[in-house]
Amino acid sequence: MPQAARDKLHLGFLRIVATEAGYVGGMLVTNRLGRPLEFQCTTPVKANRTQEILYGPTLKPFLFSELIGVTLIDRLQVKPDIVLIDQQALLDLRKHVSLPIACLLEDAKDSHDLPDESRVSLGAQSLQVHVEHTCDVEAIQQWTGTIPGDADLREPLDRVREALEETLRSAA
Repeated sequence: MPQAARDKLHLGFLRIVATEAGYVGGMLVTNRLGRPLEFQCTTPVKANRTQEILYGPTLKPFLFSELIGVTLIDRLQVKPDIVLIDQQALLDLRKHVSLPIACLLEDAKDSHDLPDESRVSLGAQSLQVHVEHTCDVEAIQQWTGTIPGDADLREPLDRVREALEETLRSAA
């Protein structure tokens, strides 16, 4: 892959944080070296009791993916080539956007429990893609040489969490 194409790789890091006011989402878009290009966050989203009853176990994936995740991606001026998450409830976001979504797995042992077609490695992490979108594995693999092999892809997700916490403190 030519250097110019490699330098254009944009990674999205999406994290949802639970607060007393509801769930707040943040999306950090970085270059391939982890330098920030754009940050967006949402206001708190909270379901009422009737919604909790009616949605049941589908509530969290609905709030995380369809409400918060789609909103954040739509707002971005700098679109990511890959969106990285570490919350399983966000994998359903892939059903609503055309971008590859990959969930960082806790450890290598977790990846061995997954079918080959839904797991991929990037940087120092093993990733899982949505079972209905295994084509994302190939899309992610094209960027493998672009990301340093020792890259810690969890660290930007920690930055998103910290930025959300700081934003909430500032607003209070």
